[in-house]
Amino acid sequence: MEPIDYESEYEEIVKVLQEHGGELDYKTLNETLADKFEGIRLRLKTMKEKGMVNFEGIVPSFNSIIRLTKE
Repeated sequence: MEPIDYESEYEEIVKVLQEHGGELDYKTLNETLADKFEGIRLRLKTMKEKGMVNFEGIVPSFNSIIRLTKE
C-alpha cells in the first residue's frame, strides 16, 4: 500500500483557498476537492494545528468559513 502524501493534499487545499481570496466555506471547499481526496475535515484539523488555516471549533462544520492564515 502506497503511503498518503498529506503535504500535497495540504498544498491542494491552500491552492483552492488562494483561488478564492484566502477564504471559503467548508461545504464548497469539500465539494471542490471531493474528486481529489477524502478526509478533508481531518486535513483541515491538522492544518489548523500547524497554523496554516483558521476556523471556529476543533474540526470544521458545514457552516464553517475556512481562512488561510499562512501560505
